[in-house]
Amino acid sequence: MSAQSLEQKCIEAGLKMTEPRRAILGVLSHAHDHPSVEEVYARAKKKDPSISMATVYRTLGLLDELGLVFRHEFNDADFARYEVSDEHHHHLIDMDSGKVLEFQNEDIEKMKQKIAKDLGYELVECRLELYGRKIKK
Repeated sequence: MSAQSLEQKCIEAGLKMTEPRRAILGVLSHAHDHPSVEEVYARAKKKDPSISMATVYRTLGLLDELGLVFRHEFNDADFARYEVSDEHHHHLIDMDSGKVLEFQNEDIEKMKQKIAKDLGYELVECRLELYGRKIKK
């Protein structure tokens, strides 16, 4: 999701757009990883040197409450990581490097729907996290 469309969603939700918030939105919309609060802060500080860690925490909390970002803990539990709530996907976490890979799989999507239906439910949300180690050849 672009920084502009993310900003528009914030405005529609009633958030005042400040320069620090714009810097945070820019960081999140351009992130190809799942940055921690500290990483968002360091990247945003390059765009807006006046930004504070408290502003980053508050803004990420607001964005999470609004459903515009996802907060992930990925079994590290030491720190959360964030990503823009954009297209539906799942995660594979490399247990050695901590790298997070995003993937989509139609077979998994069908299986999730079937399981929910077989149990008498409509699937509303699902977050799938796979943990693994690279196969050594």
